[in-house]
Amino acid sequence: MNAVVEITDLHKSFGPREVLRGVDLTVAPGEVVCVIGPSGSGKSTLLRCVNQLEHATAGSVRVLGTEINDPDVDIDAVRQHVGMVFQSFNLFTHQTVLENCTVAQRKVLRRSKAEAEKVALENLARVGLADRAGATPSQLSGGQQQRVAIARALSMDPALMLFDEPTSALDPELVGEVLAVMRELAEGGMTMIVVTHEMAFARDVADRVVFMDGGTILEEGPADQVIGTPREPRTREFLDRVLDPTHR
Repeated sequence: MNAVVEITDLHKSFGPREVLRGVDLTVAPGEVVCVIGPSGSGKSTLLRCVNQLEHATAGSVRVLGTEINDPDVDIDAVRQHVGMVFQSFNLFTHQTVLENCTVAQRKVLRRSKAEAEKVALENLARVGLADRAGATPSQLSGGQQQRVAIARALSMDPALMLFDEPTSALDPELVGEVLAVMRELAEGGMTMIVVTHEMAFARDVADRVVFMDGGTILEEGPADQVIGTPREPRTREFLDRVLDPTHR
């Protein structure tokens, strides 16, 4: 079966600063890939290049068989099949939860109001929030808002989900409810690329873990290997600091 994402020799610069330096990565259908690494290593930029929120300086990014760096690509058509969840929830504050989950369906997928609401309610139920459909974002906790953001993305029937540190803005006690939803998605066969600092989640859920530093992939492999017995000294150093913050 064809790869969902194929990245070849990807470079991205912001002015003189090269953030991605020749990244190669392939993601198979149904695979969960967690990307870890220190701040500034290029993780979020890599993810944003997959959805062309950032335009690559050089290299190839194929998503569902389409080269998205082609200047003639219909990127909106590609994005219909890619859901993305950010650190911030990006919900429309003046709309209800249900409205947040239906507006893109109606405008982009041209679904009727009734169909869009049916799909939205099904996905709100998946994230445990069907009873909050009439609430506004200000009436929800951060964890609930992030789960609404996931339901909104799922309502577009994506073939690929991208998560950019989705728990980093949450209070620690709310992190688990978001990770539980992501775990269920993974178990259901959703193809996912997850940029995360949650090492336990990466170890337990990821099919593959990618460690980035300095704009390159230094190590990748099964989660148990990369997190449990990393080969590269830089990976070990990073994990020591993350897993034991007092480590010097």
